[in-house]
Amino acid sequence: MSSGDKQCERDAEHLNMLAIAHYVVGGLGFLCASFPLIHVTVFGAMAIHPEWLDKGKANAEAPPTFFFGAFAIMAALMVLLGYIASGLTIYSGRQIKQRRRRMFSIVMAGVMLIFQPLGTILGVFTLVVLLRDSVKQLYEEAAAKDDPFAVTKPPR
Repeated sequence: MSSGDKQCERDAEHLNMLAIAHYVVGGLGFLCASFPLIHVTVFGAMAIHPEWLDKGKANAEAPPTFFFGAFAIMAALMVLLGYIASGLTIYSGRQIKQRRRRMFSIVMAGVMLIFQPLGTILGVFTLVVLLRDSVKQLYEEAAAKDDPFAVTKPPR
C-alpha cells in the first residue's frame, strides 16, 4: 500500500469522524438552545397575566408588562438563533459525509469557533482537516463523480 493510499484512507477516516462530531455537537446545541424556552414560557405568562404578580400583596406595584414581553421575545430569539446554528452544524456534518460544499463547512467551522468549548474544538479540527490539500482533492474527486459533464484534470 502506497503512502498516498494511506493518506487517502486517513483523510476519509478523519472526515467520517468529523461528520459524526458535527451531528453530536449539533444535537447538543439543540438541547442547550431549548433551555431559554423556560424563560419564554414564564415571561410570556407574566406579560399575558400580570395580575398573577399582585396576589398576596396589598399595595405592591407590579413591573410594567412591557418588560416581560420584551424578555420573552429576547429569549425566543435566543432559541431561534440556537436552533439555526445547530441545524447548520448538522447540515455541515452531512455535507462533510457526502464530500460536498467544502467551503460551507469551512465557514461553519469558523462560526463554531465562538461556541465554547465544544464548538471551538470542533471548529479547529474541522479547519485543520478541511484545509489539507489531500482532502481538497477528495472533494474534487467526489464532485467529478457526481457531475457527468465535469472536465477532469490530468493527474500530476
